[in-house]
Formats: sequence, structure tokens, C-alpha cells
Amino acid sequence: MTPRIEGLIEEGEAFNRLRETTQRKRIGVIVIGAGQAGLSVGYHLKKLGLEFIVIDANARIGDSWRQRWDSLRLFTPNRFNGLDGMPFPGPRYAYPTKDEMADYLESYAAHYELPVLHGVRVNRLWREDNRYLVDAGSHHFEADHVVVAMASYQGRKVPALAKELSPEIVQLHSCEYKSPSQLRPGGVLIVGTANSGAEIAMETAPTHPTWIAGRDVGSMPFNIKNFWVQRVVLPMLFRVVFHRILTVGTPMGRKVRGKMISAGLPRIRQRRTELDSVGVRWVDKVTGVKDGRPQLADGRSLDVPNVIWCTGYDPGLSWIDLPIFEENGEPRQTSGLVENEPGLYFVGQHFQHSVSSTMIHGVGRDAAYIVRTIDKRRARRAVVVDPSSRSLEASRAPAA
Repeated sequence: MTPRIEGLIEEGEAFNRLRETTQRKRIGVIVIGAGQAGLSVGYHLKKLGLEFIVIDANARIGDSWRQRWDSLRLFTPNRFNGLDGMPFPGPRYAYPTKDEMADYLESYAAHYELPVLHGVRVNRLWREDNRYLVDAGSHHFEADHVVVAMASYQGRKVPALAKELSPEIVQLHSCEYKSPSQLRPGGVLIVGTANSGAEIAMETAPTHPTWIAGRDVGSMPFNIKNFWVQRVVLPMLFRVVFHRILTVGTPMGRKVRGKMISAGLPRIRQRRTELDSVGVRWVDKVTGVKDGRPQLADGRSLDVPNVIWCTGYDPGLSWIDLPIFEENGEPRQTSGLVENEPGLYFVGQHFQHSVSSTMIHGVGRDAAYIVRTIDKRRARRAVVVDPSSRSLEASRAPAA
């Protein structure tokens, strides 16, 4: 065999080894999602010195916030918007913009040097034996533990009748709406009376006749900007009621959870009187289409050139190829742990453990719990693989 042929064979073998490494990279823990949930998980994993990587479909940390409508501000003041280990900058009682939140998340990841792989969208997650496999385009991973760190608000949910509306009508889902400049001159029908619908209605009403359709979900019985509300009511609401009372571990919490999963929270910022004051008109729910126009339950049709669907979100988890879902698409999990899947976890889901699970000030507790569980399960697995005295000592950690 000539030196040239030997060289080509060696180069080919090296290429095959590289290709195999690229196709199947083994990581101890894979975190899917680099929003506040994923970064919180990353913080606690790094704190324990565990091997992990965070993968995210966006080009930049915080993009899921940057892509929302231009005028959006958080419902919580700065004092409640910091993740574990890093307070949110600025005045304690100011309400930050979406871009300020995005920039904070980006600085948080940089400060703790969290390993985030950007622009990687997961196509499939499945299990073979005791390993989880992740197909993400040109990236392929395997791991003992996978944390799906994503909120429940991923895919746009729009009723089927939307397809029957006239093509002349501008239709936007709330996740696509940016500002009134996207709208045609004339009226706007906003379908959905919860937080997104109310926020957008307040913005469109000054320049477009605005109708809001659907059952009134109600609102908080106080103004969140009030001095005493900010200093007394909100801490009690966020830290005690939402965080410790309304949880899956209390009878009251379990009762409320069922209602909130289907109906969501009442409006936090806008009360009905405020919407009325800017000219928003309330109408019955949309039940059909007549002559290409939205038809209401009372039989009326609205001749509007714009419809904004504030009708909720799909969980967006169809890429998980495992039998873990309820009929409504929600994952079957208890406080982030999935029965019969000892290496799969969730963080950031709607009412995962409590009302605060999907809120910035509550996601850190859930993340810490999941990471502690991962660490304990790793220790138990070490006993099976290497039954040395050191491993046996590690196995004495209390059960999750």
C-alpha cells in the first residue's frame, strides 16, 4: 500500500470519527430553551458543577421578549424581576420594557458564563433505553437528563373559522402584533379579553375604532401602580399567595389550577373602566363568519378591516416523541417531574408547581428543585455503575 493511499485511509478514518462525534455529542444535561427558565436551570447546574449545555432556537438571548409588541411592559416591578443571584437593575418599583427584560437576560447569561448554543431548533426528542436523544438539525445529542425549559406559550392558537374571513382583512395573532402601524385604516376587532387583548386594545383605541370580543375574564381588584399596592399587596400576592398557597400541594391550589389552565389569569393591569374610558366597545364572542366578516353570538356581523386574535397559545411541544401528553396537549408532569421518564423534566410551564411557576420571580425555585433532583438521580445511578464507598455515600441524599 502506497503512502498516499495510507494517508487517504487515515484521513477518511479521522473524518468518520469527526462525523460520528458531530452526529452524536454526549452531554450530561441538555437544557432546551434559553429564556428565564432555561437560564435559571443553567445557573443552578453550574452552581453544582454539573456538565450541561443550553440550546435555543433564537439567534440571541432575550429574543423571545424582543419579538413581542413594541409597547409591552412587564406586569411586575423590577424588585420581582431578577433571577437567582442577580437583581434586576433600575428603580425597584419601575415596570421594565420588554427590551430591558431581554437585555437583562443576555447580561445574566454573560455574567455567569452559561454555555448557550444559539440558532438550534429541536426537531425531535425521544428515548432509547436510558438515554435521551435530541435531533436539532445538524446537531445531534444524547444525554441522561433533558430539561424542557420553555413556557407554555409557544405556538399561536387561532380558531379554524379564521380561514373563512375575507382575505382583505388583516389578521394577526397577538404574538405577531407589533404596533398599530401594521393595521389598515378603520376598525379593529380584538378577540380575547385577557391581558394581551386588553393591552393591545388600549393601544389601538386612540387611532382605530376598537371592539373587544369574548367573555370578560375580570381583573385584579387593585391598581398595580398604587404606592401601597406595590409595597404591601404585591409582595403578599407574589411571594405568599402565588408562590406558597396556590400550589399543586394544596387543595386550594389544585382547584385553582384546573380553572387557570383552561381560562388563565384575570387582567393584571387594565380594568374594564380603563378600557371603557378610551372608547373600547365590548361585544359578544365570535362564533362564525358571514359574508367573509366575523359573526358574533348575538347574530351581528362586524365589518372590520382588522382582526387581532388574542386567543391563547399552543404548548408547542409536538417535537417531543414520548407518550407524556394529556388530551389538551399539556405534558403530564408534577412540579416538573414526568412519571415513567426519570430523565425528563419541565421548567417554566403554566402552573407547573404554583401560579408563580411561569413568572420570573417564581421560576428560580422550580429550577433549583429540578436541578437538585437531577443531582440526586445522578448519585443513585453512580451507585449502580460504580458501587464504591464514595458512590454509596453520595446515594444517601434524600429522595426528591
